[in-house]
Formats: sequence, C-alpha cells, structure tokens
Amino acid sequence: MPSERLMVRSTSDVGRFPGAAPPTRVELSIQKEEKKQDEGSCRRWFRKMCPCCCKRQSSTSYDVTDKIEMVKPPSPEPLKTKPENGETKEVEDIKVLVQSVDLLSSKTGQNRVEHHTDLYDGDEMIIRRGQTFQIEMELNRPFNASTDKLHLDLKTGPLPMVSKGTHIIIPLVEHLEDERWEAKVVEETGNKMKLSVNSPATAVIGLYGLSVTTSSLKGEAPTTYTCSENITMLFNPWCEEDIVFLDDEDERKEYVLNDTGRIYYGTENQIGARTWNFGQFHEGILEACLYILEKSDMPPSGRGDPVNVVRVISALINAQDDYGVLVGNWSGKYSDGVSPAAWSSSVEILKKYHSSNGTPVCYGQCWVFSGVTTTVLRCLGIPARSVTNFQSAHDTDVSLTTDVYLDEEMEPLDYLNNDSIWNFHVWNDCWMARPDLPPGYGGWQAVDSTPQETSQGTFRCGPASVNAIRSGQVYLKHDTPFVFAEVNSDKIYWQRNLDGTFSQVYTEKKAVGHCISTKAVGSEERADITHLYKHHEGSDEERIAVETACRYGSKPDVYSTAMAEDVGVEVKMEGEGPRMGADAKLSIVVKNQSSFPRKATLHSQVAVMYYTGVLKGTIKKDQIPVELMPNEEKTIDWVLPYQQYQNQLVDQAALMLTLSGRVSETQQVLAKQTTFRLRTPDLSITPLGDAIVGKEMAAKIIFTNPLPRTLKDVVFRVEGLGLQKGHEVVVGDVGSNATVTLTEHFIPIQAGARKLVASLDCKQLTQVHGVADIVVLEK
Repeated sequence: MPSERLMVRSTSDVGRFPGAAPPTRVELSIQKEEKKQDEGSCRRWFRKMCPCCCKRQSSTSYDVTDKIEMVKPPSPEPLKTKPENGETKEVEDIKVLVQSVDLLSSKTGQNRVEHHTDLYDGDEMIIRRGQTFQIEMELNRPFNASTDKLHLDLKTGPLPMVSKGTHIIIPLVEHLEDERWEAKVVEETGNKMKLSVNSPATAVIGLYGLSVTTSSLKGEAPTTYTCSENITMLFNPWCEEDIVFLDDEDERKEYVLNDTGRIYYGTENQIGARTWNFGQFHEGILEACLYILEKSDMPPSGRGDPVNVVRVISALINAQDDYGVLVGNWSGKYSDGVSPAAWSSSVEILKKYHSSNGTPVCYGQCWVFSGVTTTVLRCLGIPARSVTNFQSAHDTDVSLTTDVYLDEEMEPLDYLNNDSIWNFHVWNDCWMARPDLPPGYGGWQAVDSTPQETSQGTFRCGPASVNAIRSGQVYLKHDTPFVFAEVNSDKIYWQRNLDGTFSQVYTEKKAVGHCISTKAVGSEERADITHLYKHHEGSDEERIAVETACRYGSKPDVYSTAMAEDVGVEVKMEGEGPRMGADAKLSIVVKNQSSFPRKATLHSQVAVMYYTGVLKGTIKKDQIPVELMPNEEKTIDWVLPYQQYQNQLVDQAALMLTLSGRVSETQQVLAKQTTFRLRTPDLSITPLGDAIVGKEMAAKIIFTNPLPRTLKDVVFRVEGLGLQKGHEVVVGDVGSNATVTLTEHFIPIQAGARKLVASLDCKQLTQVHGVADIVVLEK
C-alpha cells in the first residue's frame, strides 16, 4: 500500500478582508503520494541506451481533495490576507489607513462641556486652548504602535507655517505633558482608537483644519486623511497658564458666559440703565467674530496674543477707516439706517455685517460700539464688560487737561473749546495679564471701540492698564494718556487778556470721571468701579497721580495752583431730575464762606448738547446778580420752559448749564458747568401665560407718550434670546399723552432665565426701552 502524507494548502481566503476575524470555513487539500517501485536491471540498461523511449514516470500519481466544513475559534496567530496578485500577507504588512474621524463635537458631549463651550449654537467642534480634548478615529485594521506611525496636523490661516505656529504637527506620545501639542492613545477597540490631544495655553485662536497622517516604520509613503469638519480654538479663562485666566468662577460666569447685561447712560445725577443682549452664543455669532479676525490685517500667527486681538477688535468694531462693523453717527440724521438708540442687541448687527460680506452697519454710538465689543470679546473667550464713565473728558491735544477758554467778559470762546466733556461715555474693560508691561499692570484693561482719536494711525484705543491709569503711569501702552484724561483730568479755565494771551483763572479738580459704572456680578444692580480707575478725589494719592500724568502731556509746565476761595457755587436738582415734556427746574446754590459781604454777577447759559459734549446751540441766557451777607447761603431757582427746548433736543435729551462770574471784592472767579438730561418714560413689559419650551406665550408692551405733541413714525424693536428673533413693529403716529399697547406672541425655544427686550424709536423721543425677565421651563 502506498504511504500517505497530509499537506495543508493555503486557499483563496474566502470571506476575509483586512481586519476581519479568522474565517470559520477552511478548505483542506489532502495530497497522496505512492512509494517509488524498484526498476529491473534490464529496464535500467534499456533507459540508459535510449532515454527518449523510456522516460521515468512522475512521482505524483494522482490528487485526492476532500472538502470539509469546521468551526474554528479566533486564532491568536497573525492574520493573513491575499491581495490581487495572489500573494499572502500578514496584517502587519497591510498599510494602515484612516477610514473616518469623529471630533466628538456634540454640544452635550464631554469636549464641549469640559471646555465650557456647550452654550454655543450647533454641534461644531469648539474648544479652548491649554486643555485636552478627545477625538476618535477608525482605521482599516488595528493600530500596532511597534510598526505603525501616526501624527495629527492642525492648520490655520491662508499660509500655514510650522515656524509661525499656524501649522502644528502633533505626535503620538506615551505620556502627555503640559504646555505642548501632543496626543496619546487612551482607548482601543478593534479598529477604533480614541486619542486625548493636548494644546498649549499660547496656541493661536481661530479656525483649524485637521488631518491625520499614517505610515509604517518600513519607509512606505505616508497617507493623509483630511477631516471634513473644522476645529475652533478659543481663549481659555479657566486655564491658569492662559494670559486671560480669571480666578473667580462667579466672574467667569458673568464676564464670559452671561449673554445679557446692562449698559448705563445719562448723567451722574440721573443714571439710566438699559438691558443689552450680547448674544455671544447665538447662531452665527461665532462665525461673524471669526470673520472679523479674518478681515483684519493681523497675521494668523498674532492671534495667540490677546493684547493684539483686543487691539484689532477695537479698530474693527468701528468703520471709520477700515470698513469695520459699525458706522458712527452723532448728527441726529439716521433715515438711511437704524438710530443708535433703537438697538438693544449685538446679534442683528453682527449677523448683518457678516451676511453682507463686511458692509458696515448704520448706525452706532458709544454704547452700541461697547455692546458689540463685549459680544465679540466674550465670544472669543476674553472676559469683558461694558463700562460707563460719567463726565467723561475728551482731550484733543494730549495735554491731559480739559481746557475751557473764556473771553474778557467771561463768555465761552466756542471756536477754541475743542476739548469736551461727554455726559457719559461707554467703553469696555477686558481681563488679561500684561507680560509686555512691568509687573503689577495686569488685570482689567480699558479698550474703546468708539472712533474718537487715532492711535498709530487707526481709530482704536487700548488695551490700557486700569492700574496704570489709576497711578498716572501714562507712558505705558496702549493709549493710557487718553483714557487717563477721560477719567481724571483737571478742568482748567483760561481767560483772554487784552493783548490776546490767556491766563489761567480757575481750576476745577473734580469735574471729570464720576460714577464709573458696570453691571454687578450675578445681579442686575449697578456696580461703581470708580475706585479702580482713580484714587479718592482730592486725596494725596489722586493729586500725585494727576501731577505724574501731566508731566508726560503736551503742557507739562502748565498746572493749576491752589487759590483762596470763599464763595462757592453748585447746582442741585430734586429727585431724579426733570422729565421730558415739562419745564426743567434746577437750583443754583451760592454760599459765602467768609466773614465779609460778597457781590457777584453770574452769567448763565444753557445749551442743547450731544452726549459727546459737543454743543448744538444755546437756547437760553441770563444774568443773575447775587449779593451775600457773611456766611450766607442763597438758593436761586432756575427754570427752562418746555417751549424753549421742545424743538431743540438731540438724541440723549441732554443739556449743559454753564455758570461763570467774578466776585467783586476778591476778583475770585466763579465757574461751574452742569449737565443734565430730561428723563424719558420706560416701556412696561408684562409676560402673559406660562413660559414653557415649545408652547406659545405672549407679552404685553405698554407705552404712554409723555409729550404734549404727536410722535411721528413710531417703531418698536423687540427681541429675546431664546424667546424670539429680533424684529420691528411699525406703530405710526402716537398722539399727545396717548397710550400704545402691543401684544407679542412667541414660542420659547430655550429653557432658563431669559429676557425680553423692547425699545421705541422715533425722531421726537429716544432712549425709551424696557425689559421683562422670563423664566422658561422645560416642556
């Protein structure tokens, strides 16, 4: 009998593919060989003599193939594959490829929640620098760290470069370390693997594209997979290594995460407040903010420094010289745009700017510029707040004084009075360290987007260290002298002499920088932060700061000297002050502090004024003779009839009363300027029905015209983040003392504390607005 030998032959790997489990169906080929039989001696002699006639038989006589089916458990042996050329390969020989990448970007997922970006609209990948994030990827086979190579590439900007920090190559490492780009495999399941990726706290912010490159140690050409989704990187106030780190959770909630706020206006004695929807998480706002950065001349490599970013934002919020977001307009003529007083939200402004490919939006004034700046900075991750300074000086010649020029008769010389004092001015504070300055000047930084004066050729201002402003260190960048003058300059009165020269006749040391205000943390109250910007008025520290600052101004040798004064004058108002539509009444109080009689003539004039301090025109003049006995105090009633101002007012219904005179006995100069506004009514907003997500509810808005005249072309603007989109309601004419009732129907889409904000816009009456707090429950 012939002997048998079993041989296993590789077959066509039916049902196998890279990364698949071993097949349960195999094919065995059993090949049988017969034993060689001995040849006789005659045959051997004959084969040698004639080999062609007597060939030796093949050793293989026949094949017997038995096919069987068997169940085989998964084998720990290396998998094999057979490519198209028919050769077999083990899995390690297969080129590793990325099949897909999951950024794990759901707004309710781990990445967005841990990075405090879960409030942003949509499910895009939005993360903060200096913090790890997770991504998952699926390969064509399991990853083998000993034979496979993998790294990530992040690129931002039009020309990414490794040397500029705009092209980042992220290697795989075994252990993550802080302050560097690295990735670590934290989980593997079959062909899937999860990576934890670390970024430094100095990373460039903005939009990144992600790709994954794979190769092997055998020197094969690498293969790159490009992710279809982008990654947005923001500043990180929660990261101690980030320059914008803010070490207080309540303040982070207020200055980064709060999407509504309060902006203050009016005068120091009549402070008004209006609610503003910042809306930094609203649909389309992050894209608009990134668009603003892209539009700037700042290279992408500069976006890692918040000082640079804030300076660029300050310039681009106004459209004065770079086609920025908002056109400033203080003329009172807004027919081709929206009146600045009509805005109550940044959302519509930024979306309109973005959707129009960068066409500036009409129109804005300081509170609008500030509200939009707060939105953009918070959206990008920089803590920010809107700040209002009452009696805010505008120094036009970098003298760090506010100069008032009078003629020989003590009448103002308007053509020389270029410096002005705004009733109020709104700018921003943003929080960051200042490694570019000496120690001690980090923290709150003033930044102003309202176009007033140029800085290095561009209408922008800041960031200026608030600590530097307080101490008078005006040589520290950026634009510290201008902000110092706004809050703490002395007001110096100059009188023209007969020869045309001017002499300093009076210095008012407490005329500028009062009641500096911002919304309080965690409440709707007003917080007075004057102490952050200046020492207590009249203190030694405050005087030293003023003298220090003035040494760096354009008039370092001109400084006020103390003068003996025994007659004082001040202006007072009752309660909250005059109301629009009625006579304006004030009280002038003159006090003789000496033991001798005093006589003086007070020249009074009242002018309509833009809130910027620019006078539109004088509407009333008086001369008031005053005689005072020793230590006597007199109160003089001053009245401005409604008929004299009704057709003269501009945006903020602001007026300036100027008093000047000279005491006959001592030649002491009396000078006082007081600004006041005519108070406007509020809109009353009352929610109706239950506030539940997905369920229709309503709100009633009521307004009563306080004027003895008809309001023309009245328009309401209504908006509520998470409640309804902003829209206009055209009302038309509203008669004298008439009441308008408007009922808004809407369906809330977000749960939580929401605000419904409304404002009224018409030429005859501005700064009329209201707000209703609505707590929306889940369905």
